[in-house]
Amino acid sequence: MSIDDSGNGTRGRAEAGPLNHQQLIITLFGFYGRSHGGALPVAGLIRLMADLGVDAPAVRSSISRLKKRGVLRSVKISGLSGYALAPGLEETFREGDERIFGARRAALTDHWILAVFTVPEKQRHLRHQIRSGLIRMGFGAVAPGVWIAPEHLRGAAHAYMDRHDLSQYIDWFRGDYLGAREMSDAVGQWWDLAALEAQYADFVARHAPVRERWIEDAGAAGDGERERAAFAAYITMVTEWRRLPYLDPGLPLELLPEGWHGMVAERLFGELHRQLQAPAEVHARRVLAGAE
Repeated sequence: MSIDDSGNGTRGRAEAGPLNHQQLIITLFGFYGRSHGGALPVAGLIRLMADLGVDAPAVRSSISRLKKRGVLRSVKISGLSGYALAPGLEETFREGDERIFGARRAALTDHWILAVFTVPEKQRHLRHQIRSGLIRMGFGAVAPGVWIAPEHLRGAAHAYMDRHDLSQYIDWFRGDYLGAREMSDAVGQWWDLAALEAQYADFVARHAPVRERWIEDAGAAGDGERERAAFAAYITMVTEWRRLPYLDPGLPLELLPEGWHGMVAERLFGELHRQLQAPAEVHARRVLAGAE
């Protein structure tokens, strides 16, 4: 699940800012909207967001912004007001599922891909759009107009540029690094690894205590309050996490700084996903059923 709600900056130095209400709503639609007939009732969405600490006026304001962005559209669900994802976004969400839940890490023997773009002067407004798209896909900047990534990102990058009608401005190349300096030094120039490491470390610091609480409570019987707590922890955790795989291109471990927090964060995400997904879904289904 993903919408273009993250990724900015230059030279591959994207940053993940604090969560906003729109991001939480997108996560809810990614998990529950697509499997709930493609839409969510307004009342159910407001109740779920209340469990995340967001009041009704803020929810309605965020929905309005998402409608203006073309992400959501108004629908009727059994005669009641609701919202559904805009047509054409299902493929974007499927690609997001693969990136978020099936992130890959390259090996030293894998090839690299280069994206080289040129834009006519009269269309120079497209340069920022292309750069933002490459950053969002996890590319690093080698030089102005020249961007690099592990080859496993090729399919997602091609799909993104095709979807935004930008492919005609980009030439793609595949190859190996033959530079004089160490490859680890080069990737440190192409990507802001320190900033990414800090974000991974922050994710671990925020969510490791959640894992410890649920490990201690693993044998407890399910109940409504426990499932509601799981829902709040899970949706917040996934919303914070789902931006990180787009900032991290999955570089080979041998090229990353020693003690890389990304691996710790990946394991933590996987553990929490396995522990919290089921009780969170039970709570969400209960709320949505009561709103119809």
